[in-house]
Amino acid sequence: MRVALVSPYSLSVPGGVQGQVLGLARALRAAGHQARVLGPGDGPPPEPGVIPLGACLPTSANGSVAPIAPDPSCALRTLRALRDEDFDVVHLHEPIAPGPTLTSLVASSVPIVGTFHAAGASAVYRWLRPLARWLARRLAVRCAVSDDARALAERYLGGSYVPLFNGIEVGRYAKAVPWPTEGPTILFLSRHEPRKGLEVAIAALEHLPADTRLWVASRGPDTARLRAATAEDPRVEWLGPIAEEEKRRRVRGADAVVAPSLHGESFGLVLLEAMAASTPVVASDLDGYRNVARDGRDALLVPPGDAPALARALRRVLEEPDTRAELVAEGELRAGELSMERLARCYLELYATTGATTGATTGAGTGVA
Repeated sequence: MRVALVSPYSLSVPGGVQGQVLGLARALRAAGHQARVLGPGDGPPPEPGVIPLGACLPTSANGSVAPIAPDPSCALRTLRALRDEDFDVVHLHEPIAPGPTLTSLVASSVPIVGTFHAAGASAVYRWLRPLARWLARRLAVRCAVSDDARALAERYLGGSYVPLFNGIEVGRYAKAVPWPTEGPTILFLSRHEPRKGLEVAIAALEHLPADTRLWVASRGPDTARLRAATAEDPRVEWLGPIAEEEKRRRVRGADAVVAPSLHGESFGLVLLEAMAASTPVVASDLDGYRNVARDGRDALLVPPGDAPALARALRRVLEEPDTRAELVAEGELRAGELSMERLARCYLELYATTGATTGATTGAGTGVA
């Protein structure tokens, strides 16, 4: 089967949706299918099998910045790829996002599957509600990665949704060579913006032993302010954006991965990455994170914004070997349950229900509205 996996976000920028698109493509290829990734990018394609669609335009969305490409040149490249590649099914991630997914939703002549990731609020849905609701009828199958993602899409678009999960490429994390550390080390991986809670993680350091280090990867609008505030603190190491291989090694090498988000999480992919790497997780007690982690079993969950509570949970991971061992063992099992290989099998079953015919094109499904 020839599958197009379309990302609305720049494939040059690390992100949950981009990682899912690229990982699912690898899993589909491993299963013997021809999977191509279409998406904007601000440099050369990140790996083989990617069709670049042009540079992105960073845009504020849902308390974050989305690297999308809503320009006409990207639309033309998308149309050309859909025409030339003769896909059997087109799989859109965030189908209503401006850019290549929305273009594909309008223009594809083969069955379309849509996966909805976002949770919380969506300005795009509000602005385009009547049109978006009508366009969503072109989806043969609608999937949602969490109850929150389903609720958001259902509110504005109507229809019914197949519940699926975000997958993790377990082997890529389990086999990573651990990055060397000097003393107890905690890793923060998310974008530096208020809702991700980096300030809470930094505040938690005040309640931890003096030899505890905090690795801070990525960057964002809060980077300069928080870096200046910790300029005299040698415990905080600012890594900046890191490549995927280094990220996997850092996750494996850390003593704990911390995810102190305040709100707006639909699925805890960063938690799942840590579990696959046999690294304990301490995270905020949010609905999105509970899609992955069960408190006291796969991870320790604490009230959002509570730095002392976050520090107490981190102390348990760092100082209680039995707690650490139990979290790691259960986390590994959880990662296996949510593997990318299993997710690929689920999607292949859904592709088969759309009427997609290998080697020939058919009309798009009507979906449910």
